[in-house]
Amino acid sequence: MTPATPRDATSDPAGRPLDAEGFRRAGHALVDWIADYRERIAERPVAHLPPPGAIRAKLPPRAPEQGEPMAEILADLDSVVMPGIVHWQHPGWFAYFPANSSYESILGELASAGLGVQGMLWSTSPACTEIETHVLDWLVHAMGLPERFLSAGGPAGAPGEPNGERRGGGVLQDTASSAALVALVAARERATAFATDACGIGAFGRAIVVYTSDQAHSSIEKAARLAGLGKEFVRLIPVDATGAMRVDHLEEAIQRDRAAGHLPAFVSATVGTTGVNAIDPVDEIARVCRAHGLWLHVDAAMSGTAALCEEFRFVNAGAAHADSWCFNPHKWMPVNFDCDVLWVADRAELVRALSVLPEYLRNAATESGKVIDYRDWQIPLGRRFRALKLWFVLRSFGLDGLRALVRDHVSMARELAARVRGSAALELVVDPPLNLVSIAHRAGDDATQRLIDAVNRDGRFFVSHCRFHGRLVLRVSIGALATTSGHVRAFGDLLIARAAEEPRG
Repeated sequence: MTPATPRDATSDPAGRPLDAEGFRRAGHALVDWIADYRERIAERPVAHLPPPGAIRAKLPPRAPEQGEPMAEILADLDSVVMPGIVHWQHPGWFAYFPANSSYESILGELASAGLGVQGMLWSTSPACTEIETHVLDWLVHAMGLPERFLSAGGPAGAPGEPNGERRGGGVLQDTASSAALVALVAARERATAFATDACGIGAFGRAIVVYTSDQAHSSIEKAARLAGLGKEFVRLIPVDATGAMRVDHLEEAIQRDRAAGHLPAFVSATVGTTGVNAIDPVDEIARVCRAHGLWLHVDAAMSGTAALCEEFRFVNAGAAHADSWCFNPHKWMPVNFDCDVLWVADRAELVRALSVLPEYLRNAATESGKVIDYRDWQIPLGRRFRALKLWFVLRSFGLDGLRALVRDHVSMARELAARVRGSAALELVVDPPLNLVSIAHRAGDDATQRLIDAVNRDGRFFVSHCRFHGRLVLRVSIGALATTSGHVRAFGDLLIARAAEEPRG
């Protein structure tokens, strides 16, 4: 196909920054280029990787001494950038997870960049803070989550809040990895009464222990390392045949650690594992956490979006007992990366763990105790206006539009799963709870690998893999905005035809 080329950005003079009129011209050209790209994306192979170093070879060895015309810079989107792009917005994108970037979220991101505010404190841009707080309260209601996650909800009695009121609330992080880290730091501090040293050894010299399933995202282990606890104190709990954490093994691991003199502090339950989208029994895990006084974090990165639909609110099971719960609108909900929502049941614990207040940040609003300063809810000090893109999407799609999107994708996954069940060559590794279908060839791993390679070589679709209980799995993650049932049926046709070509073993 002929590549989309930015329309005339005019001959703005090189060597000086754009003025307002130049920005308008270049902005119109760039918006046109994006729209053209998105309209014609299905004509491209999903992924065609150049040789390593090929993109760098197109670039000069040094930055230009003299400024270049914006028209030339925009033209290089086609000549330099596009040959190295994997098309995550393609209707045949079935790899890893959806990474939806709707036009609405792009506009919200543009507005955020245009405003250029630094939202570290309420006083540095009140709208940045208050819109975020309010939109995340909207989502608590929209997703049927417990009211303890509301910014003004929860029972009274906890210290550290005005009038002794215990309140939760939400905050936007960049990713679920950061959400896990800040939750773990808060859990560490609570478990040790804020007496943790830099080596991860808490009060009285006891090692702090973290628990998650052996199918959980690698970010949990990374968070433990960053929080100073160490890989050796992360317990990966075995899972059952569906991929869900074995609660009996969790209980046994906690008992062993207590007997060894360690300090169990944090459990991360997964709602939708990376590999096969397994859902941990959060209700049962919560009972164990309550019995032992452990912090319960829930990672619902992709699958949490399903809670917009009442019939899929099994993903919320146990949330009423979670200390923290997160999901990524930048996956299945059409909000572009990066955008993770983290809710906490008691924000005083999070703020106490993360707050450092130097003199240059002191201000009357903070001292009043009447505002939220999100700098105390995250690792960095600075923060941008992420809430705008989420606000734009919620208002433009409406909850009904978002629910329709989720239901369509689940329906497509179920249709594909039914076709796999009817195939003599293929089998489902687990029954898909939502929008991810896990498939293997009956002839074994070599046949499954050849099937993955054949699908990806075709160019119309792209899939990824995992290993589950030692077995190679072809993963089909259905969630791109552009994907229709027609794309999924065409994928199924290709998959079944290629699978039938494999010897039965």
